[in-house]
Amino acid sequence: MTITAAADGSALGNPGPAGWAWYVSDDCWRAGGWPHGTNNQGELMAVLDLFRATAHLPGEDLHILCDSQYVINSVTKWMPGWKRKGWRKSDGKPVLNVELIKEIDQALTGRKYTFEWVRGHAGHDLNEAADDRARAAATAYQQGVAVRQGPGFVRAGDAAAAGVQTAPAAQQAPAAQAPPAAQAQSRQASSAQAGTRELIAEPTLFGESTLFAEPDLFSELEEESRAAAAGLDPEAAVVALERELLLPETRSDLGRTGVLLHPDFTEIGSSGRLWTRDEMMMALEDDPGVPAELELLAADRLSEGAVLLTYRSHTRTGTALRSSLWVLDGAQWRLRFHQGTPEA
Repeated sequence: MTITAAADGSALGNPGPAGWAWYVSDDCWRAGGWPHGTNNQGELMAVLDLFRATAHLPGEDLHILCDSQYVINSVTKWMPGWKRKGWRKSDGKPVLNVELIKEIDQALTGRKYTFEWVRGHAGHDLNEAADDRARAAATAYQQGVAVRQGPGFVRAGDAAAAGVQTAPAAQQAPAAQAPPAAQAQSRQASSAQAGTRELIAEPTLFGESTLFAEPDLFSELEEESRAAAAGLDPEAAVVALERELLLPETRSDLGRTGVLLHPDFTEIGSSGRLWTRDEMMMALEDDPGVPAELELLAADRLSEGAVLLTYRSHTRTGTALRSSLWVLDGAQWRLRFHQGTPEA
């Protein structure tokens, strides 16, 4: 038999009051959190608690629905290499959230499991239910009220599972599990709803977020991006990356946008609003917009490490003239600046 569950995390301010949740059904779910954490820690904690909550059923397949590429890649792709390198990444830096990841590594031993990526905030019933509960837990910690923990793993006809709960330590998620850098940093998030409205009202390329206090989080994704661009001249490489950023599936993927946006990225919208990299990413996760086609006008190499694109974007709502400045950051092309203006 296969257990299908969604796992999700939430952080208000990121870092800030944080929550996590996994969800099978209205009668089978669990949530928790802590006063200060990040969205990624919440996502990892949800997966960890799900493994622990189903540990009494080692013979059953676990099918985990997750909207975090970071979590999926951490567990299914990067973890073996991290272990071989003493829990360090390919660039030699320590793995972030390593305590949570080590505990997941132990919890999945002997288990049969698969991960499936689902787009967040796209109407997927299980994902939406997990997201609602994770956000409610984060809000409870923000307001200083009791968290609705849920019934745990209980299902009809499974008397052995009735009342099974994970260890209290998993519920409380000690602050020691949060990396010191994440504990030390706290940025004020802009309103995601406001960002979504402006994303629709004006032809900005991106939206709103507060995610990356530590931009080396996705160094493994950077390696894949560099490999994909190998063999292309700079102009062709950045045109391909710009086209990728016009896809909703890319804009909704925090891991991928974290790779492609420069840490100092800014955008000036047609309303005159100045968007930062962090502000962009949360709104995109909530509303990645509609697909757009790119009609290239020019790709000018300003220097060995800078390419300026000018192009016309076409969507079902109209066209816009856009300019994007891409810069070479190490071996990775990143978008440093963008501006869009609607055509009359």
